[in-house]
Amino acid sequence: MFLRPAHYRHAEFRHGARDLLAVAPGFAAWGLMTGVAMVKSGMSGFEAVLMTVLVYAGSAQLAAIPLIVAGAPVWVILAAAFCVNLRFVVFSAHLRSYLMHLPRLERMLTGFLTTDLTYVMFVRRFPVPGEDPAQRLAQQAYLAGNCCVGWTNWVASSLIGVALANFIPTSWGLGFAGILALLVITCSMATIRLRVVAAVVAGAVAVLAYALPLKLNILAAIAAAVAVSLLLEKPLLPAPAKPADLPVDKA
Repeated sequence: MFLRPAHYRHAEFRHGARDLLAVAPGFAAWGLMTGVAMVKSGMSGFEAVLMTVLVYAGSAQLAAIPLIVAGAPVWVILAAAFCVNLRFVVFSAHLRSYLMHLPRLERMLTGFLTTDLTYVMFVRRFPVPGEDPAQRLAQQAYLAGNCCVGWTNWVASSLIGVALANFIPTSWGLGFAGILALLVITCSMATIRLRVVAAVVAGAVAVLAYALPLKLNILAAIAAAVAVSLLLEKPLLPAPAKPADLPVDKA
Protein backbone atom coordinates (compact mmCIF):
# COMPACT_ATOMS: atom_id res chain seq x y z
CA MET A 1 0.00 0.00 0.00
CA PHE A 2 1.43 3.36 1.06
CA LEU A 3 4.88 2.07 2.05
CA ARG A 4 6.48 -0.22 -0.51
CA PRO A 5 10.08 -1.50 -0.74
CA ALA A 6 10.61 0.89 -3.65
CA HIS A 7 9.74 3.73 -1.29
CA TYR A 8 11.81 3.03 1.81
CA ARG A 9 14.83 1.93 -0.26
CA HIS A 10 14.79 5.22 -2.16
CA ALA A 11 17.14 8.04 -1.17
CA GLU A 12 14.21 10.48 -1.04
CA PHE A 13 12.59 8.41 1.71
CA ARG A 14 15.55 9.13 3.97
CA HIS A 15 15.51 12.78 2.89
CA GLY A 16 11.86 13.13 3.86
CA ALA A 17 12.47 11.43 7.19
CA ARG A 18 15.43 13.71 7.99
CA ASP A 19 13.45 16.84 7.17
CA LEU A 20 10.71 15.84 9.60
CA LEU A 21 13.15 14.75 12.31
CA ALA A 22 14.62 18.26 12.34
CA VAL A 23 11.38 19.67 13.79
CA ALA A 24 10.07 16.51 15.49
CA PRO A 25 10.87 17.71 19.06
CA GLY A 26 8.55 20.70 18.70
CA PHE A 27 5.67 18.59 17.49
CA ALA A 28 6.39 15.92 20.07
CA ALA A 29 5.81 18.59 22.73
CA TRP A 30 2.53 19.48 21.04
CA GLY A 31 1.47 15.83 20.93
CA LEU A 32 2.48 15.37 24.56
CA MET A 33 0.25 18.23 25.70
CA THR A 34 -2.62 16.99 23.51
CA GLY A 35 -2.46 13.64 25.27
CA VAL A 36 -2.42 15.36 28.65
CA ALA A 37 -5.35 17.60 27.69
CA MET A 38 -7.48 14.65 26.61
CA VAL A 39 -7.08 12.86 29.93
CA LYS A 40 -7.52 15.99 32.03
CA SER A 41 -10.74 16.79 30.16
CA GLY A 42 -12.29 13.68 31.67
CA MET A 43 -11.78 11.20 28.84
CA SER A 44 -10.84 7.68 29.88
CA GLY A 45 -7.46 6.28 28.99
CA PHE A 46 -9.02 4.02 26.36
CA GLU A 47 -10.91 6.91 24.76
CA ALA A 48 -7.78 9.07 24.70
CA VAL A 49 -5.72 6.30 23.10
CA LEU A 50 -8.45 5.62 20.54
CA MET A 51 -8.74 9.30 19.64
CA THR A 52 -4.95 9.58 19.30
CA VAL A 53 -4.72 6.69 16.85
CA LEU A 54 -7.86 7.34 14.80
CA VAL A 55 -8.10 11.13 14.62
CA TYR A 56 -4.48 12.26 14.02
CA ALA A 57 -5.33 15.96 13.99
CA GLY A 58 -3.96 17.94 16.90
CA SER A 59 -5.76 21.22 16.22
CA ALA A 60 -9.09 19.44 15.70
CA GLN A 61 -8.59 17.43 18.89
CA LEU A 62 -7.81 20.54 20.93
CA ALA A 63 -10.86 22.29 19.44
CA ALA A 64 -13.14 19.35 20.21
CA ILE A 65 -11.94 18.61 23.76
CA PRO A 66 -13.52 21.71 25.44
CA LEU A 67 -16.78 21.01 23.64
CA ILE A 68 -16.74 17.39 24.81
CA VAL A 69 -16.14 18.55 28.38
CA ALA A 70 -19.01 21.04 28.10
CA GLY A 71 -21.35 18.31 26.87
CA ALA A 72 -21.98 19.98 23.51
CA PRO A 73 -24.11 18.13 20.92
CA VAL A 74 -22.21 15.79 18.62
CA TRP A 75 -22.99 17.91 15.57
CA VAL A 76 -21.39 20.96 17.20
CA ILE A 77 -18.22 18.99 17.99
CA LEU A 78 -18.06 17.65 14.43
CA ALA A 79 -18.71 21.11 12.98
CA ALA A 80 -15.89 22.63 15.03
CA ALA A 81 -13.43 19.92 13.93
CA PHE A 82 -14.61 20.32 10.34
CA CYS A 83 -14.02 24.08 10.33
CA VAL A 84 -10.59 23.76 11.92
CA ASN A 85 -9.53 21.23 9.28
CA LEU A 86 -10.94 23.04 6.25
CA ARG A 87 -7.42 24.13 5.35
CA PHE A 88 -6.78 20.57 4.19
CA VAL A 89 -9.25 21.14 1.36
CA VAL A 90 -6.78 23.69 -0.01
CA PHE A 91 -3.86 21.32 0.56
CA SER A 92 -5.58 18.40 -1.16
CA ALA A 93 -6.57 20.54 -4.14
CA HIS A 94 -2.92 21.49 -4.63
CA LEU A 95 -1.66 17.92 -4.16
CA ARG A 96 -4.21 16.47 -6.58
CA SER A 97 -1.88 16.73 -9.56
CA TYR A 98 0.84 14.93 -7.59
CA LEU A 99 -1.29 11.98 -6.48
CA MET A 100 -4.07 11.36 -8.98
CA HIS A 101 -2.12 8.55 -10.66
CA LEU A 102 -2.25 6.51 -7.44
CA PRO A 103 -5.06 4.06 -6.51
CA ARG A 104 -7.94 5.61 -4.56
CA LEU A 105 -7.22 3.75 -1.32
CA GLU A 106 -3.61 4.86 -1.40
CA ARG A 107 -4.66 8.46 -2.00
CA MET A 108 -7.01 8.27 0.98
CA LEU A 109 -4.25 6.89 3.21
CA THR A 110 -1.88 9.59 2.01
CA GLY A 111 -4.48 12.23 2.81
CA PHE A 112 -4.94 10.83 6.31
CA LEU A 113 -1.20 10.90 7.01
CA THR A 114 -0.54 14.32 5.49
CA THR A 115 -0.25 17.18 7.98
CA ASP A 116 0.42 20.90 7.70
CA LEU A 117 4.13 20.30 8.12
CA THR A 118 4.23 17.43 5.65
CA TYR A 119 2.48 19.53 3.04
CA VAL A 120 4.81 22.51 3.52
CA MET A 121 7.96 20.39 3.33
CA PHE A 122 6.73 18.41 0.34
CA VAL A 123 5.82 21.38 -1.87
CA ARG A 124 9.06 23.11 -0.93
CA ARG A 125 11.02 20.02 -1.99
CA PHE A 126 8.92 19.43 -5.14
CA PRO A 127 7.41 22.68 -6.47
CA VAL A 128 5.93 20.90 -9.52
CA PRO A 129 4.52 17.38 -10.03
CA GLY A 130 6.76 14.72 -11.55
CA GLU A 131 6.41 14.13 -15.27
CA ASP A 132 7.82 10.60 -15.51
CA PRO A 133 7.67 7.43 -13.33
CA ALA A 134 11.11 8.04 -11.81
CA GLN A 135 10.21 11.55 -10.64
CA ARG A 136 6.86 10.38 -9.29
CA LEU A 137 8.54 7.56 -7.37
CA ALA A 138 10.99 10.04 -5.82
CA GLN A 139 8.10 12.28 -4.71
CA GLN A 140 6.15 9.35 -3.27
CA ALA A 141 9.24 8.11 -1.43
CA TYR A 142 9.86 11.54 0.12
CA LEU A 143 6.23 11.84 1.17
CA ALA A 144 6.27 8.33 2.64
CA GLY A 145 9.38 9.01 4.72
CA ASN A 146 8.04 12.33 5.96
CA CYS A 147 4.60 10.93 6.82
CA CYS A 148 5.95 7.82 8.57
CA VAL A 149 8.18 9.83 10.88
CA GLY A 150 5.47 12.42 11.49
CA TRP A 151 2.79 9.89 12.38
CA THR A 152 5.11 7.86 14.62
CA ASN A 153 6.34 10.99 16.38
CA TRP A 154 2.82 12.32 17.00
CA VAL A 155 1.25 9.06 18.16
CA ALA A 156 4.16 8.14 20.42
CA SER A 157 4.29 11.57 22.08
CA SER A 158 0.50 11.67 22.51
CA LEU A 159 0.45 8.23 24.10
CA ILE A 160 3.22 9.32 26.48
CA GLY A 161 1.09 12.35 27.35
CA VAL A 162 -1.90 10.08 28.06
CA ALA A 163 0.24 7.86 30.30
CA LEU A 164 1.83 10.77 32.20
CA ALA A 165 -1.22 13.07 32.29
CA ASN A 166 -1.35 13.10 36.10
CA PHE A 167 2.28 14.23 36.33
CA ILE A 168 2.41 16.93 33.61
CA PRO A 169 0.43 20.15 34.21
CA THR A 170 -1.20 21.74 31.16
CA SER A 171 0.06 25.11 32.43
CA TRP A 172 3.47 24.24 31.00
CA GLY A 173 2.11 25.15 27.58
CA LEU A 174 4.45 22.80 25.72
CA GLY A 175 2.03 22.62 22.82
CA PHE A 176 3.19 26.07 21.71
CA ALA A 177 6.48 24.48 20.65
CA GLY A 178 4.69 22.77 17.77
CA ILE A 179 3.26 26.08 16.59
CA LEU A 180 6.74 27.63 16.65
CA ALA A 181 8.14 24.73 14.62
CA LEU A 182 5.46 25.15 11.96
CA LEU A 183 5.97 28.92 11.95
CA VAL A 184 9.69 28.51 11.25
CA ILE A 185 9.02 26.20 8.29
CA THR A 186 6.32 28.50 6.91
CA CYS A 187 8.56 31.57 7.13
CA SER A 188 11.30 29.75 5.26
CA MET A 189 8.91 29.44 2.29
CA ALA A 190 8.24 33.18 2.10
CA THR A 191 10.82 33.63 -0.63
CA ILE A 192 8.85 36.06 -2.84
CA ARG A 193 6.86 39.18 -2.07
CA LEU A 194 3.52 37.59 -2.98
CA ARG A 195 4.02 34.84 -0.39
CA VAL A 196 5.02 37.40 2.23
CA VAL A 197 1.88 39.43 1.52
CA ALA A 198 -0.28 36.28 1.71
CA ALA A 199 1.27 35.32 5.06
CA VAL A 200 0.77 38.81 6.50
CA VAL A 201 -2.85 38.95 5.31
CA ALA A 202 -3.62 35.49 6.70
CA GLY A 203 -2.06 36.32 10.07
CA ALA A 204 -3.85 39.66 10.35
CA VAL A 205 -7.27 38.23 9.45
CA ALA A 206 -6.80 35.28 11.82
CA VAL A 207 -6.14 37.68 14.70
CA LEU A 208 -8.91 40.15 13.79
CA ALA A 209 -11.48 37.36 13.38
CA TYR A 210 -10.38 35.45 16.49
CA ALA A 211 -13.76 35.96 18.16
CA LEU A 212 -15.60 33.96 15.49
CA PRO A 213 -17.06 30.67 16.75
CA LEU A 214 -15.90 27.17 15.75
CA LYS A 215 -12.42 28.47 14.86
CA LEU A 216 -13.84 30.10 11.74
CA ASN A 217 -11.06 32.70 11.94
CA ILE A 218 -8.78 30.07 10.36
CA LEU A 219 -11.12 29.66 7.41
CA ALA A 220 -11.45 33.43 7.07
CA ALA A 221 -7.66 33.83 7.08
CA ILE A 222 -7.21 31.20 4.35
CA ALA A 223 -9.94 32.74 2.19
CA ALA A 224 -8.51 36.24 2.57
CA ALA A 225 -4.97 35.14 1.72
CA VAL A 226 -6.10 33.22 -1.35
CA ALA A 227 -8.27 36.11 -2.56
CA VAL A 228 -5.49 38.68 -2.15
CA SER A 229 -2.97 36.39 -3.86
CA LEU A 230 -5.27 35.88 -6.85
CA LEU A 231 -5.84 39.64 -7.15
CA LEU A 232 -2.13 40.50 -6.99
CA GLU A 233 -0.77 37.66 -9.07
CA LYS A 234 0.20 38.76 -12.58
CA PRO A 235 -0.89 36.63 -15.52
CA LEU A 236 1.77 34.08 -16.33
CA LEU A 237 0.82 33.59 -19.98
CA PRO A 238 2.34 35.97 -22.54
CA ALA A 239 0.06 38.26 -24.47
CA PRO A 240 -1.11 36.71 -27.75
CA ALA A 241 0.92 37.85 -30.72
CA LYS A 242 -0.80 40.03 -33.27
CA PRO A 243 -1.43 38.30 -36.58
CA ALA A 244 0.90 39.34 -39.37
CA ASP A 245 -0.52 41.58 -42.06
CA LEU A 246 -1.75 39.66 -45.06
CA PRO A 247 0.23 40.28 -48.28
CA VAL A 248 -1.45 42.55 -50.76
CA ASP A 249 -2.24 41.03 -54.13
CA LYS A 250 -1.00 43.54 -56.71
CA ALA A 251 -2.00 41.49 -59.69
